[in-house]
Amino acid sequence: MTSRTAPDPARRSERSRAAVLTAATELVAEVGYGKLTIEAIAARAGVGKQTIYRWWPSKGAVVFDAFLVAGRHEGGLALPDTGNLATDLRTVLRASSDELADPSADRTYRALSAEILNDPALHAEYRTRLLDPLLEVTRDRLRSAREAGQIAPDTDLDLAVELVYGPLHYRWQYRLGPLSHAHADRLVDAALCALNPPTADGGSGA
Repeated sequence: MTSRTAPDPARRSERSRAAVLTAATELVAEVGYGKLTIEAIAARAGVGKQTIYRWWPSKGAVVFDAFLVAGRHEGGLALPDTGNLATDLRTVLRASSDELADPSADRTYRALSAEILNDPALHAEYRTRLLDPLLEVTRDRLRSAREAGQIAPDTDLDLAVELVYGPLHYRWQYRLGPLSHAHADRLVDAALCALNPPTADGGSGA
């Protein structure tokens, strides 16, 4: 007689959770964030609405989780370290430019950004799970560059991080122009020009 194993509630919950995130990703691409509803996500995922609310407090929280999973942003964040700071920062800003310039994701990113700014709980999640880890690994990379003499020894690392990322997001937020690799490279050049130590002849140390 074959024994029957009882269903694993944890595995069933994980399948349901994955179905919700997949449904949120699909629906936000189909109808946009503004028209997305928890009811629609539940129907697509084949779960009850209360199941979603048991795990997420809001639509924005669901979409943010889906964004992290789809983009593999959560966990293991790291910046390249080839020994050449300019090359490494260009790699990072080019990838960020590509992501922000994707027209299929632009509406979602903008709507999610607004939710993050207006929902304190979601803002805390964003800081804890995405922004703060990104800023920390960037500070670590800049710290190693500072120790190697590639940027000024008195460089304020917090300010340096803002110089690296701030102009790109400012351009995206206000739609000031296209987000291209050439533009990303110019931003890196400008940031390093500000951060490189001066030499005796008045030039930069790079």
